[in-house]
Amino acid sequence: MTNRCTIVMYHYVRELRRSRYPGIKGLSTEKFRGQLDYLARHYRFVTIEDCLRAIYEDAPLPPNAVLLSFDDGFADHFTNVFPLLHERGIQGCFFPPARAITHHRVLTVHKIHLLLATVVEEELYTAVLQSLADHRQEFSLEDDRHYIEKLALPSRFDGARTCFIKRLLQVELAEELRDRIAGDLFRRYCPEGEVVIARELYMSTDQLRCMARAGMCIGSHGDEHVWLGNAGPEQQAREIDGSLDFLDGLGVPTDRWAIAYPYGSYNESLLRIVREKGCALAMTTAIDVAELTRENALMLPRLDTNDLPASADAPSNAWAARAGQNEAVVSTDA
Repeated sequence: MTNRCTIVMYHYVRELRRSRYPGIKGLSTEKFRGQLDYLARHYRFVTIEDCLRAIYEDAPLPPNAVLLSFDDGFADHFTNVFPLLHERGIQGCFFPPARAITHHRVLTVHKIHLLLATVVEEELYTAVLQSLADHRQEFSLEDDRHYIEKLALPSRFDGARTCFIKRLLQVELAEELRDRIAGDLFRRYCPEGEVVIARELYMSTDQLRCMARAGMCIGSHGDEHVWLGNAGPEQQAREIDGSLDFLDGLGVPTDRWAIAYPYGSYNESLLRIVREKGCALAMTTAIDVAELTRENALMLPRLDTNDLPASADAPSNAWAARAGQNEAVVSTDA
């Protein structure tokens, strides 16, 4: 019998109306509380240790097992998520990107999120096209129509122009240019400054240690949060080593560790590297219920929080109608 587990993926969980960026796409704390009520009614919460025993010792999981995962190391997770989990005796799996926390840097992916939450879409779209024009000769870029036709396609959660901005600045352009354009726009529209925003946006190492002492799982989300599936083996190894050094500095055991791949991105060389370095469980952004087997242990799918209701009164299969609409171009981490 195959053990199955619904792994739920979260990012921003906050009091949206009272935050610096009320327009950001996140889950309100109230809806998170409602989703916990829904899960408590229809599922059985398990820990990552339960999942490891199911994978490597064939131990049974309860029916309708659910595991909660939280990507990107947001301060939201300490201030809004952790207290609710702790009071209910639920373990969460938290995956912070090391360099953002240790160097107080806002990751490019989050600069884009904050820009989309701050700037009117039409203005940001025009500014991005102007940036393409400004760098076209230096980087031998295609004309605008090439990128628009390729990238301006709606996803499960975003319209065409938002997807265009995300895809262009997260994966399509060369990394140097992606970071340059996103950084220039961030400085223009977010004048508070990167260090100030980074300290506000991400957890501290002391907060992570506090959660680890309380029984939460702290895992790897890479060092600099790059597309690991697009990186070469040397860069992949550096990313994993950097994240493991970070976990070790937190006092988190790194003998049987877990990772949530940034953007859900991985390839065969990365699988070899994480396996050799002792990774026991890895999460992607593919949308499905996970089958916990040794063969699947490093490629586990998850559901997005948006695939599940935020009310205890909702039917138990409400996510199924949307789960099959997953598209592989842009992950929910994007």
